[in-house]
Amino acid sequence: MTEPTIPQLQPMPEDWQRALAVVAHPDDLEYGCAAAIAAWTDASREVGYVLATRGEAGIDTLAPAECRPLREREQRASAAVVGVSSVEFLDHRDGVVEYGLALRRDIAAAVRRHRPELVITLNHRDTWGGVAWNTPDHVAVGRAVLDAAGDAGNRWIFPELVEQGLQPWNGVRWVAVAGSATPTHAVDASPGLERAVASLLEHRAYIEALTDEAPEAYARKFLTGAATSVGERFGGRPAVAFELFHR
Repeated sequence: MTEPTIPQLQPMPEDWQRALAVVAHPDDLEYGCAAAIAAWTDASREVGYVLATRGEAGIDTLAPAECRPLREREQRASAAVVGVSSVEFLDHRDGVVEYGLALRRDIAAAVRRHRPELVITLNHRDTWGGVAWNTPDHVAVGRAVLDAAGDAGNRWIFPELVEQGLQPWNGVRWVAVAGSATPTHAVDASPGLERAVASLLEHRAYIEALTDEAPEAYARKFLTGAATSVGERFGGRPAVAFELFHR
């Protein structure tokens, strides 16, 4: 009997210059796609980060008022490792982000400010595949990103943004979802994998609260394991996977 062929992932598009990554929390991108972002900035592409929250509810041993500035500093340092200098926070409350017009408006405004061709977000579905349940914040933000990519181009949706000087931007060509259980495309992680590990390690306070494992061993095992697994569908090369939605 012939062994079933594993469906191969397609290379991500390369004919773009600006990307905007919009996720719920500090560390979301570092767990998902920092190796791809490092490769893109190496190629002189512009990537900006927008975080819906400051991650203030993410460390059980730290009160939000203490946690908030710590996680913001960790996120800015983490972004710098992979060549990203633009990091913005929308100040929705960590853990209770609500999908709705306010979130769509804030993300549409960010898209209009940055004018990206590619928008990146994290898994917006209820699970990570099977019975691994996703968090409400990821679901709300991911879904809002997919909607706001279109909202940004329509002057009659959130007309107050035009009054604020944010003209419509209908130039988003793709939304790429990291962490999807049904990926379609991938980026070679080899050139950026070491920087991805270093980028995740900048979230040291978060990692140390999360696990008793040594932070570097934890980060390396997680990211190399994920990249190797994706690589089975990308010609054997370590890779970062995305589900790509065309617009």
